[in-house]
Amino acid sequence: MSSVAVLTQESFAEHRSGLAQQQVKVTALNSEEENDPPTYKEAFPPLPEKAPCLEAAQEPAGPWSKIRPIKASVITQVFHVPLEERKYKDMNQFGEGEQAKICLDIMQKTGAHLELSLAKDQGLSIMVSGKLEAVMKARKEIVARLQTQASATVAIPKEHHRFVIGKNGEKLQDLELKTATKIQIPRPDDPSNQIKITGTKEGIEKARHEILLISAEQDKRAVERLDVEKVYHPFIAGPYNKLVSELMQDTGTRINIPPPSVNKTEIVFTGEKEQLAQAVARVKKIYEEKKKKTTTIAVEVKKSQHKYVIGPKGNSLQEILEKTGVSVEIPPTDSSSETVILRGEPEKLGQALTEVYAKANSFTVSSVSAPSWLHRFIIGKKGQNLAKITQQMPKVHIEFTEGEDKITLEGPTEDVNVAQEQIEVMVKDLINRMDYAEINVDHKFHRHLIGKNGANINRIKDLYKVSVRIPPDNEKSNLIRIEGDPQGVQQAKKELLELASRMENERTKDLIIEQKFHRTIIGQKGERIREIREKFPEVIINFPDPAHKSDIVQLRGPKNEVEKCTKYMQKMVADLVENSFSISVPIFKQFHKNIIGKGGANIKKIREESNTKIDLPAENSNSETIVITGKRANCEAARHRILAIQKELANITEVEVSIPSKLHNSLIGAKGRFIRSIMEECGGVHIHFPTEGSGSDTVTIRGPAQDVEKAKKQLLHLAEEKQTKSYTVDLRAKPEYHKFLIGKGGGNIRKVRDNTGARIIFPTSEDKDQELITIMGTEEAVKEAQKELEALIKNLDNVVEDSMVVDPKHHRHFVIRRGQVLREIADEYGGVMVSFPRSGTQSDKVTLKGAKDCVEAAKKRIQEIIEDLEAQVTIECNIPQKFHRSIMGPKGSRIQQITRDYGVQIKFPDREENPAPVAEPAVQENGEEGGEGKDGNADPSSPKKCDIIVISGRREKCEAAKEALQALVPVTIEVEVPFDLHRYIIGQKGSGIRKMMDEFEVNIQVPAPELQSDIITITGLATNLDRAKAGLLERVKELQAEQEDRALRSFKLTVTVDPKYHPKIIGRKGAVITQIRTEHEVNIQFPDKDDESQAQDQITITGYEKNAEAARDAIMKIVGELEQMVSEDVTLDHRVHARIIGARGKAIRKIMDEFKVDIRFPQSGAPDPNCVTVTGLPENVEEAIDHILNLEEEYLADVVDNEAMQVYMKPSSHEESKAPSKGFVVRDAPWATVNNEKAPDMSSSEDFPSFGAQVAPKTLPWGPKR
Repeated sequence: MSSVAVLTQESFAEHRSGLAQQQVKVTALNSEEENDPPTYKEAFPPLPEKAPCLEAAQEPAGPWSKIRPIKASVITQVFHVPLEERKYKDMNQFGEGEQAKICLDIMQKTGAHLELSLAKDQGLSIMVSGKLEAVMKARKEIVARLQTQASATVAIPKEHHRFVIGKNGEKLQDLELKTATKIQIPRPDDPSNQIKITGTKEGIEKARHEILLISAEQDKRAVERLDVEKVYHPFIAGPYNKLVSELMQDTGTRINIPPPSVNKTEIVFTGEKEQLAQAVARVKKIYEEKKKKTTTIAVEVKKSQHKYVIGPKGNSLQEILEKTGVSVEIPPTDSSSETVILRGEPEKLGQALTEVYAKANSFTVSSVSAPSWLHRFIIGKKGQNLAKITQQMPKVHIEFTEGEDKITLEGPTEDVNVAQEQIEVMVKDLINRMDYAEINVDHKFHRHLIGKNGANINRIKDLYKVSVRIPPDNEKSNLIRIEGDPQGVQQAKKELLELASRMENERTKDLIIEQKFHRTIIGQKGERIREIREKFPEVIINFPDPAHKSDIVQLRGPKNEVEKCTKYMQKMVADLVENSFSISVPIFKQFHKNIIGKGGANIKKIREESNTKIDLPAENSNSETIVITGKRANCEAARHRILAIQKELANITEVEVSIPSKLHNSLIGAKGRFIRSIMEECGGVHIHFPTEGSGSDTVTIRGPAQDVEKAKKQLLHLAEEKQTKSYTVDLRAKPEYHKFLIGKGGGNIRKVRDNTGARIIFPTSEDKDQELITIMGTEEAVKEAQKELEALIKNLDNVVEDSMVVDPKHHRHFVIRRGQVLREIADEYGGVMVSFPRSGTQSDKVTLKGAKDCVEAAKKRIQEIIEDLEAQVTIECNIPQKFHRSIMGPKGSRIQQITRDYGVQIKFPDREENPAPVAEPAVQENGEEGGEGKDGNADPSSPKKCDIIVISGRREKCEAAKEALQALVPVTIEVEVPFDLHRYIIGQKGSGIRKMMDEFEVNIQVPAPELQSDIITITGLATNLDRAKAGLLERVKELQAEQEDRALRSFKLTVTVDPKYHPKIIGRKGAVITQIRTEHEVNIQFPDKDDESQAQDQITITGYEKNAEAARDAIMKIVGELEQMVSEDVTLDHRVHARIIGARGKAIRKIMDEFKVDIRFPQSGAPDPNCVTVTGLPENVEEAIDHILNLEEEYLADVVDNEAMQVYMKPSSHEESKAPSKGFVVRDAPWATVNNEKAPDMSSSEDFPSFGAQVAPKTLPWGPKR
């Protein structure tokens, strides 16, 4: 009996479609006429077995078979580093630490790929893959950095060393790469012949072998030295070295003849022994022959003509040797001898002598007088003028010597004469039409004269057609030279002097601003600094280079402008400082999203309400810290709110643990590593220690209850352990040394703590033993700290104390302004302490304490200051007391500025409280004439005591300071301003008047409203009053113009329009009315529908009269068009409405725009769903209706067809769904051949088990474990 397998038709359809018709014999189960279903093999025929391809084997070898296989460009090498040669053996975990870093570095450097593995014997196997060159480099790096290095030396003859090095050191580099070693060859001047090799044992052996091979190869070559008198060398070399070259070619031997400049007689021969012998014999023969045959004659030739006999590169000597066979010997240039020796055969000497004299006399030297400042013009731009002469006469050499008023010409006599004439003509012409001027300008102004990228100086050069020579900075010269056309020179001189004098009146101020604020002040793409520069255009603001870490910002410009800019920038910095307070809040990572809120809503709200900047760590970062920046109070408020969100969301508990403060440092660990590991172990709890020096023992732990408990146990256990194992040492030092040991701001002691990790405790004022210093920590750290402190104490024992006598009258100068002078001395002379006697005691003894040298230097400086004070004078400046406060300026800034600028002391009198001075002006006011007479008779030397300001310093400085003080006395002027404009001048909450007062640095007083006065008073410095008055009058003009404009703009016009047209005039979303308003710059008001008291047909237009009328005409034009319009209803089948309207109304809008009509469709639930209203001009309405009806006819046909199709389609699909598929049947299926089992059930999970569902990760209440 054949077994049957049933498959559904759906699952089999794909298989049937893929096979050829003749292969598939399918029998449907529902066909009763068929006897048997097909077998499994018929339904699913197997794929043919892979037959060996005989044809391919028999194919003749084609052209492709000739191509050589390409070698792989990537190679792999494996090598082993034994345990004893490994550099890093003591690693806790393989693949970490220094070794891993080195491997990464090698991979980045060389581009090769490295894989490391440990063998059983703890040796290191390294696999290197990459291009050959990269592999070789990587191998060399690995050997040098991961393998311990051995070294060996190899001795070879010194003359062989150069063959090991090779051309440009290539041979040596190649050898080092190949053997992965470092080879050091002694320098040529070193007599040693030892070559040092460093690397692995294997590498050293290879390198040694290679070096010995090179040496052996050279040993086969012989070297011989022959001593030949120097004078015969030219005969052996031959003219232009021809003879020696031929000899080398014939014998294959290298012959080295020392050059004429080297005083050696030895000729060196190198080559094969037989050939070398031949070469030596031939040279000896020439030498012997010349020695016998030649004779010499000596002639005198002027020293200046020797170079012409030698010729360029010695060519003339070679030429004489070639022509006559005579060698000419010239004395060296440093010798004063003029004797020239000719050596050769007697019959040739005469001819050679003629040649020597011809060469010597063929050239001449001449000079032309020309002022040195004209040399540049003779040479011309890029040497153009000179090039004309040298091109005509290339053999003439023209030399200009700086600072000399002459030009030297050298060359063939005829050419020199022609060139001399041409230059003389040029000089004469230049002297007639050129002039020069020299001016003195302080070199510190030179760069400002030059301008940015040479802008100023180039403008002057181009404008006046002159040349300006400004000396370079390193010369520190003040002399500027102007050359060119006489008139241009004078004009340029005048302008440069004007510029310089203007700069001398400018001042430079250094403003100290912390560097961290520089970028903020400059702003993004320099926006903020651009604003400041626009506000103060005359001030140049220079920021230091970020790389220099400087806090000094330099301001330069007119004095007043610099002062204003300084104030403005100081205010800006104060705001920045106030807003730069920062605190860090640790918040568990899982709550960050709640703090941010949906779309950043929460964080945005906190930022806005607290006015702070809040930075959250990146999502992929491990940090949990949120940083808040802003004002201190605001930061605290933001922190409180963020912590409140966390507390609300989670079961967060806070526990306080008491741990002795002396253990805190050791528990925190270096850079907080120790405490961080505890926090991570305990599920990321937050542990907060009190600040160092607070004396508090309380440590706060915050986090989930379970984790907090775990962290608490760990901390207490560790504290106990530290207490038992802690090492303590006591040191003794005099109490007066303690502050020296601690250092300024604790600097010295912090340095010791950071270096050693030990904690150092000094006694407090309550402690009995004031000498005891305690050091705590690990034994090693404590001992190191003890050593450092003992060294510091020893140094303090060298402190000396000295005293000097200073007249008590000068004491005040040193101690005023909180001892500023003494502070400066201490800073300058190594922290020396200077103690002046207390005020009230009449002692003149001043004590100095510090290192000996520092004390001596400080004494000398104090003496200098006293000498300065002795030369001081005191003058009086009479200014009425009522102006004193104004002169001092805010917080005394103006007076401080004067004292700084002029180096003087200024003392203001005490205020006079009695009312007498108040009554006095009233008397003068009523009787002015009498008052003047009284003043005239009064003694001018007895002004009121309360008006006298005392100035002390050098006389000339005091006078200048007095003038500066008098210039600060405020003056009052009155300005008439119409009363009705006063409130506009004052502005909202006084902003307008405040702005003017700040801008002009004056006080402006507006009379009270009840006085109805037009007079406004301005008080301030005389220099500022004119500007302030002009500014005020300018503002008055603006306000009057605004008033006039306001009156013109308030013209009103009313238009009567039927309310039914109002929506059309307004337009869709107000588009039409907005366009009219914008176009005519008017305000258009429609009546309120809910207000019955208003006329509903009145539209009000407000604006300029002309604009209001134009807007009215535009509205009336729209009304006119609307009145001509008609509305018609048309019946359209509701089924086509959607098609006519189109997606998002696109189609209907197109029709409305095309026919200029309005089309309204009925709303859902309307009594007549087919009624459509068309509104517009009669002809447009008719055209639109025709178009819509045509569309209806077209779309309706489609609707009818679709409905008919659906009627036919529905029943058939219904029938199909009713008749279930009986599947597909096959015989002899593999699953049915054994034990007659039934076909597998595809719905059964036993027959078709799943691959397993994904297991949901177990979530912890506090996120993943750390």
